[in-house]
Amino acid sequence: MASLESQISSLRDELATVYKTQGQNAQRLLAMNETLREKEELCRSDSENLRQAREEVIMFKRKVDQHNELMLEKDRTAQILHDEISTLQLELGQIEERNQMLTKDNAKLLQRWLDDKQAQVNRMNEANEFYEDMRSRHQAVLNWMDSDSDSRITEHKERGGNIDIDASTCDCIIDNGNEIRAESEM
Repeated sequence: MASLESQISSLRDELATVYKTQGQNAQRLLAMNETLREKEELCRSDSENLRQAREEVIMFKRKVDQHNELMLEKDRTAQILHDEISTLQLELGQIEERNQMLTKDNAKLLQRWLDDKQAQVNRMNEANEFYEDMRSRHQAVLNWMDSDSDSRITEHKERGGNIDIDASTCDCIIDNGNEIRAESEM
């Protein structure tokens, strides 16, 4: 019996050791389960972060694509505007050239007009001088006629001449066989 008791005692010790080991294993299992749960939680968190990162990547790719499309549209618009600017600069150059030609033509036309007006002024001055000359001659004839008018007119009429004076037109016609005519032009 002593061997049985020693066996029982040994078995109890083994059983205690097994329980102890089982308890330690259960503790380790709980710790491992806790670690597994933490790792799974961390994995879920990492998976969620990865999912969000992938969504952000997709969103950023869309934004990049939209930005690229926008840049392409802006490039096309810039090219169109550049072409329009080139066309407008060409048109502006043609208009400036035309304006320069018109300015030169206008200057020539103005100079011709001024020359024509100067010629008209000169002719008018000559006509005024002629008119003043004729007026003074007319006045001289009238003065001559007034001073000796009676005697000379009588003498002239006796010789058969006619004297017609039209003061309104400054025509003076003395007719005694020869005609002398002085007309002023206004």
